[in-house]
Amino acid sequence: MNLRLVVTVSLILNLVLTIYFLYNNSTTWNPTWTSRAASEAETAASVSCSGHGRAFMDGLGVLDGYKPPCECNNCYTGKDCSILLVDCHVNANSGDPLFLEPFWMRQAESSAVLVSGWNRMSYFYQDGTFVSEELEKVIRKLHSVVGNAVTDDRFVIFGGGTTQLLAAAVHALSSSTNSSPARLLTSVPYYSMYKEQAEFFDSAHLKFEGDASEWKKSEPNDNITQVIEVVTSPNNPDGKLKGAVLDGPNVKTIHDYAYYWPYFSPITKPVDEELSLFSLSKTTGHAGSRFGWALVKDKDVFERMKTYIRLSSMGVSRDTQLHALQLLKVVVGDEGESIFHFGYQTLKKRWETLNQIMSMSTRFSFQTIEPEYCNYFKKVRDFTPSYAWVKCERLEDTNCYEVFRAAKITGREGKVFGSEERFVRLSLIRSQDEFDQLIHMLNKLVSEEALGNDSI
Repeated sequence: MNLRLVVTVSLILNLVLTIYFLYNNSTTWNPTWTSRAASEAETAASVSCSGHGRAFMDGLGVLDGYKPPCECNNCYTGKDCSILLVDCHVNANSGDPLFLEPFWMRQAESSAVLVSGWNRMSYFYQDGTFVSEELEKVIRKLHSVVGNAVTDDRFVIFGGGTTQLLAAAVHALSSSTNSSPARLLTSVPYYSMYKEQAEFFDSAHLKFEGDASEWKKSEPNDNITQVIEVVTSPNNPDGKLKGAVLDGPNVKTIHDYAYYWPYFSPITKPVDEELSLFSLSKTTGHAGSRFGWALVKDKDVFERMKTYIRLSSMGVSRDTQLHALQLLKVVVGDEGESIFHFGYQTLKKRWETLNQIMSMSTRFSFQTIEPEYCNYFKKVRDFTPSYAWVKCERLEDTNCYEVFRAAKITGREGKVFGSEERFVRLSLIRSQDEFDQLIHMLNKLVSEEALGNDSI
C-alpha cells in the first residue's frame, strides 16, 4: 500500500513538474544572444537629438564603446542638434525621401530586423539563385494592392536600386544589335542619370542622343538604327505622367516607374509594359538600402539583365533583401493604407504651402498638372510630385539655379535635365526641418520681390 502511494505521488509530482515547465517554456521568452544587439539598437533609437537629428548604430565612436552621437539635420548643430544656424543654405537638391521617416519611427517594432552573425553567409539561397522567393512574392502582392503594375507573366529581377537596373536594361537591349551602336533617347526634361551612365560607360554598343522628340523630327524611320527610349513616369523633374514618343520595330522602351506610387501621383491604371523599373527608395523611402526591381516580359532580355547583375555584383545583398522584405510586409499588411495615406497627406500639405507662397510671385512659376482619378484612393486627386520644377520668368534671370543659390537655396540646375538654365528643380521630399527651411527662404525671396528688393 505504501509503495502504491509513493508511486502515485511520484507520478503526480512528475505530471505537475512537466505541466509547469511546458507552461513556462511556452509563455516565457528568455533571450540569449539577441539581448546585446537589441540593447544597442534601442540605445541608438532612444537618442532624441532634440528632434533635429538622428543617432545611428554605425555612428562615429561606437567602435570605442561610446554612445552613438547625433547626426544633425541640415542647418542644425551642437551635441544634441539643438542649435539652429541662422540664414543657413537650404539643401533642396537631392531626392532623399526623408519625409517618410516619421512613419517608420511609428513602425519601430513591426519594421525592425535582428539577424544572427551567421545569417545568409552563402552567395546563394537554397534554390541556387541570388533572389529571395519571399521578397518576390511580397513585391507581386504590393503591385496588386496598389494597382500600379501588372505582374502576371513577368520575370522579376533585383538590382542595386534603379541605377543598376537601368544599366542592366540598357546593356540587355543594346547588346542585341549586331551593327551600329544603339541610340539612347528620352524626353526633355529628363533624369540626368540616363545621360551620365551612357557617357561614363562609353560603350561601343550605345550612344546617348538626347531628346526623343527632336530625334523623331530629324531622323528618318529607316528600320536600321536601333533605338532605346527611356520613359520616366511620373517624370523626374516635373512629375508629369509620360508615354513613349517613339515607335517602330527597332525601338525598345525602358519604363522608369520609380515615382508611380500614391504619394506622388494618381494611380490611373496598372502599367503593362515590356520592361518596367521600380525602386525601394521611392516606395518606402529607404534610399540608403540600394534596392530596386524590374518587371520583364521577354525571357531573353531577362536573362541578359540577370547576367549583368551577376557579373557586376553577384546579386543584391542578402541583408538588404531581408530588410526590404520586412519593410514591404509592413506596407502590404494593411493594404498600404497607413503609409500611402501618411505620405500623400504630408506632400499635399507641402504643396499647399508652396502654392500659397508662389502664388504671390510673378518672378517664378512652376509646373501645373490637372488632377486625375486615382484608382488606389478611389477619388479625383491632385498630383503631389517629389519636386517643384521652377522657372525664372524674368528675361534677366537667365540662370535660375544661381538666382536661388544667391537666396541661399541650393536646387539642381535645369541644364542637368537637358533643359534651359531658366529652370531649377527644388526637392520637396526631404526632412520636415529642411522643408521648413526651404519655405522660410522662399518667403524671404518672394517678400523681397514684393518690396522691389530682389536684385540678387
